Amino acid sequence: MADVEVVEVQTQKFTNNKEIIAYLAEKFPLCFSTEGEAKPLKVGIFQDLSEALEGDERVSKTQLRQVLRQYTSNWRYLHGCREGAQRVDLQGNACGVLEKEHAEHAAEQLQTAKAKLAEKRAAEKAANAKPHKKGRNKISTSGQEAQSRKTNTHLKRKPKLDLTSVDMEKLSVNDVVKVKAGDRTQHATVLEVYKDSARVQLNNGLVISVNADRLFNNN
Repeated sequence: MADVEVVEVQTQKFTNNKEIIAYLAEKFPLCFSTEGEAKPLKVGIFQDLSEALEGDERVSKTQLRQVLRQYTSNWRYLHGCREGAQRVDLQGNACGVLEKEHAEHAAEQLQTAKAKLAEKRAAEKAANAKPHKKGRNKISTSGQEAQSRKTNTHLKRKPKLDLTSVDMEKLSVNDVVKVKAGDRTQHATVLEVYKDSARVQLNNGLVISVNADRLFNNN
């Protein structure tokens, strides 16, 4: 007779509370939920869960305690804990009415949780705003410094003009004058003289006609 090989299937345990809550909602859908407003749970629900899941190797009692603590402090659950609301057991059966003091305690927990979240978000917003503001000032300052350097450079490079206009009546051929072109001046030799202008040759050999207001003495 051939030997029969026995294959042992190892059950994989749940690794986080989210998986366990999803499992409980699947196994006890009239009691637990993963969406919408949660129903208030029966007082002593932990004992019922321990007995119902006894032998289930995927979840331990320690995990169940942690999951119930997280589930009952969730905003969905606290919203559902109103005075007069029906508590339910694992099968969804009504198991007593939520008392006023329990409803008030749930409301306080919800208010505290919302306040902590608002405080946390405000702190994160402030922390994110500071570097941004600092960086913006840095960029602005750098821009101002660059503009200042540019302006200073421009001022330094701008030539200082100390020019005296020529007297056209005294201007003669072969006189050396200065010709103004924008902010620059060039030396030139007079070739011809007219009433309000002159024909000159620049040092680079270029011959041009220049109005009197652009001609200055070479001194």
